[in-house]
Amino acid sequence: MMRFILTFVFAAAMFVQAAFAQLETSPLSVKSGDESHAFTVELATTPEEIQQGLMFRETLAPDAGMLFDFGTTRPVSMWMKNTLIPLDMLFIFEDGRVAAIARNTQPGSLRSVSPGVPVRAVLELPGGRARELGIEPGDTVVHTLFGNTGG
Repeated sequence: MMRFILTFVFAAAMFVQAAFAQLETSPLSVKSGDESHAFTVELATTPEEIQQGLMFRETLAPDAGMLFDFGTTRPVSMWMKNTLIPLDMLFIFEDGRVAAIARNTQPGSLRSVSPGVPVRAVLELPGGRARELGIEPGDTVVHTLFGNTGG
C-alpha cells in the first residue's frame, strides 16, 4: 500500500512538472522610480493554470515569476496551498499599476491573500524579491497584457 501511495505521489509530481514545461513564457519588467527590473514570467491564463500556479515548485530564479491573467478586472484571492517556497504577490490594476503587495507569503498556507480591491492580474515573484528591488504599490508592471509596452 505504501509503495502504491509513493508511486502515485511521484507520478502526480511528474505530471505537474510536465504541465509547467508547457506554459508560455514572456518578458516583463517592473518600473520602480528610475529603475526597471526585468523578469521572464510564465503566463497562467486558463482556470487550470491559475489554480495550479507555482504549486510544488522547489525553486524560482530571482529573475523569474508567474503572471496570472484573470481576463477582466475583478476581486481576486490567492493562497499558498502546496506551494513550497515563499512568494511576493503583486496585485495589478488593468493599466499595470501595482495596487498592493503581499510580501513573503507563507508556503503551504491556506490563508486567503487579497488586495481588497478588484485587479486584473497578479505577479508572483520569489519571496523577498520585491523588497530587495524596492518595488512598491504604485510602481508599474510593463507587459503586453497591460498595453503599456510602447511597441
